[in-house]
Amino acid sequence: MEPKFKVPARPSKLDRFAQKLSDWLRVEAGKSRKQRRTAKQMHADLVVLGYEGSYERVAAFVRAWKAERQREQQTSGRGTFVPLVFGPGEAFQFDWSEDWAILGGERTKLQVAHTKLSHSRAFIVRAYPLQTHEMLFDAMTQAFRVLGGVPRRGIFDNMKTAVDRIGSGKARQVNARFAAMASHYLFEP
Repeated sequence: MEPKFKVPARPSKLDRFAQKLSDWLRVEAGKSRKQRRTAKQMHADLVVLGYEGSYERVAAFVRAWKAERQREQQTSGRGTFVPLVFGPGEAFQFDWSEDWAILGGERTKLQVAHTKLSHSRAFIVRAYPLQTHEMLFDAMTQAFRVLGGVPRRGIFDNMKTAVDRIGSGKARQVNARFAAMASHYLFEP
């Protein structure tokens, strides 16, 4: 059994001002970031009202209030979320981005293929001049080689090189060449 020290409840100089500070924090939360008062400004305002305690105590109160508010938002209403958890070999994510590089002294736009294992978050990034089927197939082949295998499922973001038509809901018409590649590597897009 681990010994625990029970901290006795002690009155704080902030107790008299806790409700006022909570009200201020609720109002400040509705403002844009640049318009909000800082904890130092609130401490100064409390001193004007007669607070004789330290800034550190006010800052600790503000941190605790914000943490509690975040916890409430994550467990109710709009802030609810479901954490994404993947087993080893279950899925990979693939997407394209654009970046620039100096090639042969000229600024060149590149299409960057990102492949990431969903469980381990291991990834590979490769740059290409275009987003064509050949580039996509090479990116996938090299990713599977470097990452050491092919997960059972691939997560894609409606890429034009993979999806011909988007239907209602999750219905997609996958490109025939892309479907052949997925069939070759035995993953479900």
